[in-house]
Amino acid sequence: MSTTATAFDPQTLEGLLTDGGKVLTAPDDLAAYGCDWTRIYDPAPLAVVLPKSTEEVQAIVRYANEQHMALVPSGGRTGLSAGAVAANGEMVVAMDRMNRILDFNANDRLVQCEAGVVTEQLQQYADEQGLYYPVDFASAGSSELGGNIATNAGGIKVIRYGMTRDWVLGLKVVTGAGEILELNNGLEKNNTGYDLRQLFIGGEGTLGFITEATMKLARQPSNLTVMVLGLNDLSNTMDVLQSFRSKLDLTAYEFFSNEAIAHVQAHAEVPRPFETECPYYALLEFEATSEGVMEEAMALFEHCVEQEWVVDGVISQSEGQAEKLWQLRERISESIAPHTPYKNDLSVRISRVPEFLNEIHSVVSKEYPDFEIIWYGHIGDGNLHLNILKPADMEKQEFFKRCETVNDLVFEIVQRYEGSVSAEHGVGMVKKKYLGFTKSAEEIAVMKGIKKVFDPNGIMNPGKLIDSD
Repeated sequence: MSTTATAFDPQTLEGLLTDGGKVLTAPDDLAAYGCDWTRIYDPAPLAVVLPKSTEEVQAIVRYANEQHMALVPSGGRTGLSAGAVAANGEMVVAMDRMNRILDFNANDRLVQCEAGVVTEQLQQYADEQGLYYPVDFASAGSSELGGNIATNAGGIKVIRYGMTRDWVLGLKVVTGAGEILELNNGLEKNNTGYDLRQLFIGGEGTLGFITEATMKLARQPSNLTVMVLGLNDLSNTMDVLQSFRSKLDLTAYEFFSNEAIAHVQAHAEVPRPFETECPYYALLEFEATSEGVMEEAMALFEHCVEQEWVVDGVISQSEGQAEKLWQLRERISESIAPHTPYKNDLSVRISRVPEFLNEIHSVVSKEYPDFEIIWYGHIGDGNLHLNILKPADMEKQEFFKRCETVNDLVFEIVQRYEGSVSAEHGVGMVKKKYLGFTKSAEEIAVMKGIKKVFDPNGIMNPGKLIDSD
């Protein structure tokens, strides 16, 4: 759906915003709010509206229905699948001004937030209460809670704490029909039929807009300790994981290639963890709650060395050193960003990761002999990030076109391994035409039917996730 044929009057819309919302139409604002971190599509929104309340969001949605106007949600605009890109004359609904923490209950360990609360803001608030919000990723300083929920964001702690979905105990949403729904009300147990909350988690704003969320918090972890291990072979990642998980409860298990470290070093001057250069590295994090835990960790390390799975390693001796070791993993994305990476965000069952990665790597290396390929990811939960870097002398559109020609080959492998074409970044526009590699035609038909119920006029983030019939 496009708004280009609709007579849009900013003053009429502003008149509906009675709680202090704003409408922006300046070219710089349109460019800033109409995009996310993908660079494939050029932003071309009609206008940007920044509501201040759920009621204002409801007024915007009702106005859009009357005017047959498409709406695109916008949070921190850190998405990687063009789920928040307005490329076809849509009106952007940005949640930046709905950024309050509304309520907290220590007994329930629940915090009620507006959708524009930044992830790091929620993490810091939890810390002030002596608690912990564990969903964490590189964009925590700018991503917003509503967007995290709409894409069911994952990140670096999934192996222990799960996805965003696991921390949402209530939602307030405005549907595409302009109805306000309050879902689950913060209950841990609520066995009363369909859990509509779950449809909006990961729904990418195609059913309606999330305006508030009730999030549960956890106890704070104690003495988080990091090990970085150099591996002989990719298959050793699973050997090491199985060995450590047999004795320790890991809070993170990440991997990255030697090529990834090279980019981090060049970009951020982060030192190598140790002198030995290895083809792959694993980063483990765990709670060292006693001397016994540390002794167990060192015994496991020695066992892995004896088995020739691990070549070298380092363990943090302080919180500061742990943070420095984490930079090896967390700064990969920013270090390769100047190279306009074409990203694939894939997942399979954990046990199948090495075989799967080797098969994918063989295909992309053959098809892209002149492109640099960077691997990293949350290997402890089966999530791999494939990044293909653009040569400096190649035009962006030519590069993206060449990358897309191999997608079918890659996703056929994903399908054969019964994996996902999008582990945590969402589908948006980038992955929409490949959805059938993960979901059956019957599933997609049901999804379209659900969208029709919540968004009868097809105004909510059209062209993302699925096409309306």
